[in-house]
Amino acid sequence: MYPEVRAAVAADTGPDFRAPGFDLAAHREEVRRASLRLPREEVGEVEEVDADGVPCRLYVPTGAGDGVVVHLHGGGFVFNDVDVHDGFSRRLANRCGRRVLSVDYRRPPEHRFPAAPDDVDTVLGWLGRQDLPGRWAVHGDSAGANLALVAALRHPGLFAAAALVYPFLEPRAGHPSYDEGAASGFDPAEARWYWEQYADEAAWDDPDVAPLRSDRLATLPPTLVATAEHDPLRDEGEELARRLAEEGVETVGIRCLGQTHGFYRHDTFTASEPLVRQVSGFLDQHLERAGFDST
Repeated sequence: MYPEVRAAVAADTGPDFRAPGFDLAAHREEVRRASLRLPREEVGEVEEVDADGVPCRLYVPTGAGDGVVVHLHGGGFVFNDVDVHDGFSRRLANRCGRRVLSVDYRRPPEHRFPAAPDDVDTVLGWLGRQDLPGRWAVHGDSAGANLALVAALRHPGLFAAAALVYPFLEPRAGHPSYDEGAASGFDPAEARWYWEQYADEAAWDDPDVAPLRSDRLATLPPTLVATAEHDPLRDEGEELARRLAEEGVETVGIRCLGQTHGFYRHDTFTASEPLVRQVSGFLDQHLERAGFDST
């Protein structure tokens, strides 16, 4: 691990949300308020939108190019929202020069599977009725990358590209990186708790829950998959990239050395900004190409 990552892991003394009586709502609100107190970049326009009942936030950078990036936030399906990801969404919009639509999907345990992917479907239906130029890409980190992948599988041909950062894909956690990454600040037992909140175990083999089990991976658009070296989710993300390449999908796989889960959206990590720029370049490349292809 890089020194700054070791320091962050050592300083992580957050509450045990698996403890009996843990106040989930209060913790969510505390994280939301703390996130909004952080410095944030200016972006051309920010608009709250109601996408057929699903709240979203649309970021429009100055001089925005054609196309929309649908952003699905991480947080183990259970945590975070558009406010927690507001600073990151501004960075993404500014770096890729495209509109970013951040989706405030419903979260478990109050709203279990399939509420979240169904909300994404609703947003895509709404987006299709808006007069916005260009094609779309889909982007997500961690659990949001799971939802982004499921959206692309549910809607083959809809997206010009997909960008998935340390995707959370495998409920049964059978890959070796779960053992290797146990001391990285993301306990494998924590991962299981997220899956238990999200969906009944009987659904854990459903490709809409565990998209690595899908038989339609070949339908995906050009896809970037980024992983972190010291992350329990590393192997499942890299397995996805291998399978996509074998299926003939245009695939880019990136392993961020010395990093652990969660670094991507925090600009205090030196590896964050380079990865945001790589992801943004990938999205810009394919949205630009889609524009040329449609002329």
